[in-house]
Amino acid sequence: MKSQNKDSTKVDAGRRKILEAVGACAVASAISPAFAADRPLRWGIVGTGGIANGMASNIKRAAGAELAAVASRKLETAKEFANKHGVTNAFGSWSEMLSSNTIDAVYVATPTSVREEVCLAAAAHGKHVLGEKPFANLPSLRRITAACRKNGVGFMDGTHFVHHPRTAQIKATLREKIGSPWTIDSTFQFRITDADNIRMDPDLEPYGAIGDAGWYNMRAAVEYTAPGVKIIGVDAYVRRDQKTKAVITGSGVIAFSDGSTNTWNCGFESAVGNMDLRLSGPSGQFSLRDFVVTQGDPAEYEYRKSGFGANAPSERLQVPSAKPGAVLMFENFAAMVGNSELFEASVAASEKTQEWLDAIWTKAMKNERS
Repeated sequence: MKSQNKDSTKVDAGRRKILEAVGACAVASAISPAFAADRPLRWGIVGTGGIANGMASNIKRAAGAELAAVASRKLETAKEFANKHGVTNAFGSWSEMLSSNTIDAVYVATPTSVREEVCLAAAAHGKHVLGEKPFANLPSLRRITAACRKNGVGFMDGTHFVHHPRTAQIKATLREKIGSPWTIDSTFQFRITDADNIRMDPDLEPYGAIGDAGWYNMRAAVEYTAPGVKIIGVDAYVRRDQKTKAVITGSGVIAFSDGSTNTWNCGFESAVGNMDLRLSGPSGQFSLRDFVVTQGDPAEYEYRKSGFGANAPSERLQVPSAKPGAVLMFENFAAMVGNSELFEASVAASEKTQEWLDAIWTKAMKNERS
């Protein structure tokens, strides 16, 4: 683990107030980039697909991060990726990259079916792990986090929106503005028309839309439900693509021990992209139209205190951010390295999200008709 500069402990008063308000589980989403280590983390990427290309640009924009290497099953593909993004080191296998001294941390952008193997190997080689989501299941994820804990390396999943300051602001004002949410309603839908898309291959992505899009529904519930709630009831349904047999749509409801509920919809066949989130409580309501990926800066959300329908008075709240959540994710990862409290908060959020994802998947499979 790396030491930190004296100046790395300086945080502006407003940021400190947010940290104290939201608690340890949200600290990573509000940490200042000034908390980055003395030397930037040298990142390696496993995978060269669309999401890996997007994250390469985000790593290069992040303070405390350096894109140092890429690995692919074919060296030629890795070299093409490296040339495109100005990466010094290209490897024809992820095992070769992990055993090298060219990186400190690895972003695992592989299909879900092989993610555990890569993450475990990375931890064993002393490399910090940022794994795309979902994971194969909760036991698989726990093996990964246990390996990271054992080897003293950092762990985080690849959820972006939790790192945007809007999330921290909502969590800091949630109880004051709307009270404890009694209903959390979320939708994440978009369209996939390419049958060769990896998401449409059940062998590589067994959860289909439930894992790829539904993860965000579950993470929103994890972020905004009252601390310590437990699932007491689940109902869920899915629809499969007739040709590929991939799960392309899912919907359902979760009942929690405090009486609150979470309703959710996700899918790959919506003509209109939808990222709606509504948090409703006894004192008001927060609504977001872009909870997965913020659209523009400042990010916005709506607050309604009372009223009914379209005529209810509302307030548009804005949260500026110099960088998108995906970039802040890498900056917050650097802040997490060497901090056991932030590590455990990161692990807890990932494991609860996967636990709830497994719960809706299990129920959906029981409800599925052959």
